Amino acid sequence: MKLTNRSKVVSNKKMTVGEKLYLPAILKGMGITMKHAVNTVVNGSQTIKYPEEVKPRAKVWRGMHVLKIDDEGRERCTACGLCAVACPAEAITMTAAERKKEDQNLYREEKYAEIYEIDMLRCIFCGMCEEACPKSAIYLTDRLVDVETNRGSFVYGKDKLVETLENRIDVSGRQSEEQKKLV
Repeated sequence: MKLTNRSKVVSNKKMTVGEKLYLPAILKGMGITMKHAVNTVVNGSQTIKYPEEVKPRAKVWRGMHVLKIDDEGRERCTACGLCAVACPAEAITMTAAERKKEDQNLYREEKYAEIYEIDMLRCIFCGMCEEACPKSAIYLTDRLVDVETNRGSFVYGKDKLVETLENRIDVSGRQSEEQKKLV
């Protein structure tokens, strides 16, 4: 049964001596190499000396996550779990808990995320978590993920994800008009 009308005719033609020696392919590859060498001599090197020089990133570039707080320093996350459900890589895990009376200045709602972890090795930085969050609690920033020496260090908890009042992270470039109104 034929599913498409596309078909390729295969021929068993004899290879010439030049084709057997792969000379045309070698010459074509050498031509590309020479073109790049001449381009480097004429236009200069395209190498960036990182970390002294940093290549500019696009505005839509997604880096490390941040859990936002409100103006009073309370966490916005209500542990609804929509970010974890929306994550295609299943990198987000959380445990919900009920807020106690003495914790009213820490959390906005009755329910909060007691444990909130993102496995940065699993994360594909797609931004689905920030789109799914109804409280605008999680965003991807323009910060790079820190270099670590072992796999366990790449599981970021609330200690690395929650911003502080002293070090607020500007995410206004990533917010939609609806999200800016919610804040």
